Amino acid sequence: MADDDREACDRAEDADIDSCSRLIQRDPKDVAALVNRGNAYFGLSRYTRAIADYSEAIKLDPKSAALFEKRGDVYIEMVDHDRAMADYSEAIKLDPKNVVVFQKRGDAYNERGEYDRAIADYGEVIKLDPNNIEMLQKRAQAYNERGEYDRAIADESEAIRLNPKDAAMFVNRGYSYKEKGDYDRAIADYSEAITIAPVTPMAVIVYLSRAEAYMKKGDFDHAKADLREAQRLGPRSELAPIVALKKAT
Repeated sequence: MADDDREACDRAEDADIDSCSRLIQRDPKDVAALVNRGNAYFGLSRYTRAIADYSEAIKLDPKSAALFEKRGDVYIEMVDHDRAMADYSEAIKLDPKNVVVFQKRGDAYNERGEYDRAIADYGEVIKLDPNNIEMLQKRAQAYNERGEYDRAIADESEAIRLNPKDAAMFVNRGYSYKEKGDYDRAIADYSEAITIAPVTPMAVIVYLSRAEAYMKKGDFDHAKADLREAQRLGPRSELAPIVALKKAT
């Protein structure tokens, strides 16, 4: 029976809660059973019980960075960013080269609008993993939120260097150039994105964005041409921004 419970509790994807509970009843210090039951509760969105199990496991194994990370993940789902960041910070203290936890804490800071701290955490990930395109993009977005467009453009340019065939990279840098007021470079990036991916759901947004850049530059003929192309490509659900831009021209 005990062997059956262990096998059922140790299943990676769907640990059996009852089996884990019997193991814990027999040995309240069974960290593996506590963690597996916590994982199962987390998967079922029973967050309070998941936290209780992870907390008990942490008492028994307070040097486990993974346990603090797991509990932090639950707090994130509960939108309790303060406790989540406290757990992620403890996990980082125990395992300072864990890029995943730096990213998670950075995301939590970003959600709260603490962009300077988010930038710092994304920067730590980039130090440990310089080719991490996702972190370059996230840090660029945080720089944009702070109005630091040159720094955003630098990160986006590095992302483009690493993956020059991804249209989204050019769209993102185009946005930064547009916000900076460098409309010629914004238009060039949006044009490159269209060249890479001319007929995709994203193309409608790119044409709209390029139209806006043309409008701000005072080139209304090109702006109207882009609006017409966006209207041709876009489903009805995406036409509201086009109508608004047309009124502006």
